[in-house]
Amino acid sequence: MISLSIKDKNLFVAAFILGLGLLGAIDGIVFHQLLQWHHMVLSTNIQLEILTDGFFTAAFSALLIWGGIKIFKDTRNDKLGYNWSIFFGGVFIGGGTFNLVEGIVNHHILQVHRVKPTAENPLVYDLAFLALGILLIIVGWMIIRKSKQIKVAR
Repeated sequence: MISLSIKDKNLFVAAFILGLGLLGAIDGIVFHQLLQWHHMVLSTNIQLEILTDGFFTAAFSALLIWGGIKIFKDTRNDKLGYNWSIFFGGVFIGGGTFNLVEGIVNHHILQVHRVKPTAENPLVYDLAFLALGILLIIVGWMIIRKSKQIKVAR
């Protein structure tokens, strides 16, 4: 278990929120807009697809704003750490969590869309999306863990 000061915990939480929003933005931009593989809800009604994509964009934009406001408020109250490793680790863990939650809930439980529904085997893309989420969480955890080990060794 990694022990963090209250300032570093606040930094981690803000970075985690930003990571959720950042991966949401990447997902929306890459898969919904550039590659046009899917929309939030697959439907024959294009207006519904665009509307749900708009709600998705609003949600990840709100996360990015919330993360930014949290950083500002915690900094103003002198309650924010300044360890870049904790920040980037939190962003990676938040992004990985986005992939896992969005992938499990939307692709597997609710089945509102797949990563690439027109693929010969769409499950491969869905599983790769989940694997990327796990990888991002592991990388984030390793970044934070390595940072804490360096501080202890000094």
